[in-house]
Amino acid sequence: MPPAARSLRQRAVTNENDENAGSTRLTRAKTAALGTNEIASEGPKKSLQTKKSTVALGANGAAQIKKRGALGDISNVTKNEGLGAGAKNVKDAKKPLASKSGLVSKAAHPTKIEKPSRANSTRSVLPPKEKHAASSDRKRAAPGSGIAVPATKKRHTSTTSKSLKHEDVEEAENVAPVESKADVSAAKTKDQKHERTKSQIELEREPITENWNDLDKEDFDDPLMVSEYVVEIFDYLKELEIATMANPDYMDNQNELEWKMRGILVDWLLEVHTRFRLLPETLFLAVNIIDRFLSTKIVQLDRLQLVGVTAMFIASKYEEVLSPHVQNFRHVADDGFTEDEILTAERFVLAALNYDLSYPNPMNFLRRISKADNYDIQTRTLGKYLLEISCLDHRFLAHPPSQVAAASMYLARLVLNRGEWDATLAHYSGYTEEEIQPVLQLMIDYLHGPVQHDAFFKKYASKKFLKASINLRRWAKEYVASYGNELSEESSTSR
Repeated sequence: MPPAARSLRQRAVTNENDENAGSTRLTRAKTAALGTNEIASEGPKKSLQTKKSTVALGANGAAQIKKRGALGDISNVTKNEGLGAGAKNVKDAKKPLASKSGLVSKAAHPTKIEKPSRANSTRSVLPPKEKHAASSDRKRAAPGSGIAVPATKKRHTSTTSKSLKHEDVEEAENVAPVESKADVSAAKTKDQKHERTKSQIELEREPITENWNDLDKEDFDDPLMVSEYVVEIFDYLKELEIATMANPDYMDNQNELEWKMRGILVDWLLEVHTRFRLLPETLFLAVNIIDRFLSTKIVQLDRLQLVGVTAMFIASKYEEVLSPHVQNFRHVADDGFTEDEILTAERFVLAALNYDLSYPNPMNFLRRISKADNYDIQTRTLGKYLLEISCLDHRFLAHPPSQVAAASMYLARLVLNRGEWDATLAHYSGYTEEEIQPVLQLMIDYLHGPVQHDAFFKKYASKKFLKASINLRRWAKEYVASYGNELSEESSTSR
């Protein structure tokens, strides 16, 4: 035997990481035993020698020879076929069969699953009718049979009875889903009837708000618009805005503060907001945090700016993607407070609010109404300016954010002559013209008066915001000049 073939065979046998190493030992031991004991002809030996020589000649790459040695399928089958031709006993005919079946059993050996047992079970279940006939014939031939026949009968009857039981169970299981499908179809028809009744109820409710256009159907294919749940979302926000409203008379409990001081603080925060280029939602949330905190705690005058800085710091963390650092807020406050004081004030404010920052932002309601306005840029820009008036004027604290957003869009459309407040706008805002009038009068009164907040006026006097502060104040003077007697009387009584 060549030395190269021996070294390769030893490598294949001593490979401990190979899963088929055990199978190669067994098959080669069997072939060696067959070649030494029972084979007399030289033909098989020559075939083996030629195969050994091929193994030796094919030693160009070690990886190829290892695969052949590890698998051992082709070489073992050819050896057994050659040996089966010269076999004389019954044992010689059975050994190649055992080697062929051993491949399947050895392949399944790591999981210890025997596939022949599964094959027998499937054969007993597949043809049940033939076994019924065979069992009936065997019952008739039972008296003339020996001892072995009843044993086979018991085995076959047990398997057939088991198979019949399994088939009965399967048939019973197959019948049940048919009934469940009928039930499901009936349930679907019931759901369709319920949907029809719901649609009929909605049609009956339409005359209350007149005929309005359903604009959410256009966004049904857009997952970002969430047209399926948008009505429920805004209904929840309208319930939540009442719970997060501040006390409109909280300044009566403050000893050192006044409403003018609050307006000056918010005007300064609006300047900080524009310097940091923050989102509009951050400003509204910061003002809401200030009002809710002052509704529960008494604050001294020298700590009012600290409350404003802390509220803007919390709101930027909540709304912004990248919030400014504490050092930036300390620098904006002219180093009047240290970073530790801002952080301790942050913890104190959040504890006073019970960490409840779920404030329904009025910008969400403004965008909702702007959808019914065909997303007009000019109307929305003027609406933003009018909406931020509610942050500066304390008289808007008594009105929910949704009503303020509806009044701002109504006044913006009135200034630009965009038409009437139709049923679609009333539906998407949730307020009619009569319900908007109290907030509308407050806005007109603020625009007609002198400029009290310089930073707010300069922000919206630029071309970026279409000079909203200048144009709206000019319009308010003309409007009050023609319809001003009633407004002046109502504003004086409200103050």
